[in-house]
Amino acid sequence: MLLDENKITEIFFIADEFCKEYDKFIKKHALKPDDSKMHRNKPNRMSDAEVITILIAFHSSGMRTLKHFYQDYICVHCRHLFPKLLSYNRFTELEKEVGLELFLLLKLRLLGQCSGVNFVDSTVMRVCRNQRIHSHKVFKNLAKRGKHSMGWFYGFKLHIIINDRGEILNFMLTPGDVDDREPLHNRSFTEKIYGKLVGDKGYISKELFAELFVNGIQLITKLKNNMKNMLMSAAYKILLRKRAVIETVNDELKNIAQIEHSRHRSFNNFLSSTFAALAAYCFFPKKPSISLDFYDDNQLTLF
Repeated sequence: MLLDENKITEIFFIADEFCKEYDKFIKKHALKPDDSKMHRNKPNRMSDAEVITILIAFHSSGMRTLKHFYQDYICVHCRHLFPKLLSYNRFTELEKEVGLELFLLLKLRLLGQCSGVNFVDSTVMRVCRNQRIHSHKVFKNLAKRGKHSMGWFYGFKLHIIINDRGEILNFMLTPGDVDDREPLHNRSFTEKIYGKLVGDKGYISKELFAELFVNGIQLITKLKNNMKNMLMSAAYKILLRKRAVIETVNDELKNIAQIEHSRHRSFNNFLSSTFAALAAYCFFPKKPSISLDFYDDNQLTLF
């Protein structure tokens, strides 16, 4: 699913406009350098916007490795779009330098808007096979062992909240041993969320429900088999059936955007790759969604 030139141009335009604003902000608030010392202030041959565009295009392409995408596609078929291409080794060095800009671009420009119906879930991001945990050094003291429905793993968890249109509203990256409910206690993770928040049984908690309810969020989950049965409206039951939409989003992030793989050699590049994959998903022309039709039947309904 390689991108056409128009889509690459669109991504570059958005990234370039943001990078210009970012540079102005940094120059305005940065500390003044010491004139007594020499400072190298030579800009890179490739701009940050070009690096960001290539990273997002890779995670939208469906190709498995960045090296093949850069050398076999960008350097061969897109040289007219990027006239000052660098070697692949130099490009990977610049990748970690644009991590902060990618994060801010994602947070400030690409995330969706809350519609009142939201879904929350976490997905596993393995960094190596379980047999190589003791010899793995790249994410030492960062990645943790965790357990999910498919067994034990070593790596991180990506927590996301989406709306009914499949747009990502917020995300959080945590070690693999963090409970799924923990990010919801963080107000920064749910500050732009309101209305209904649908999750699986892993989010059941009376304290969490009360905390979110005070902030204008109603947590909806299924009941465990050993819990006392409770009355639930038909609208809530339908929303719980539609919760599979966020599983589809996680599937696209892994199988199309390539957000999970075990080839990272740097934690900074791992962050840049993760942010680029999330940004690439935001540019997908068609996202998993559900159809919600609201109508007023002039009846008093209590939910």
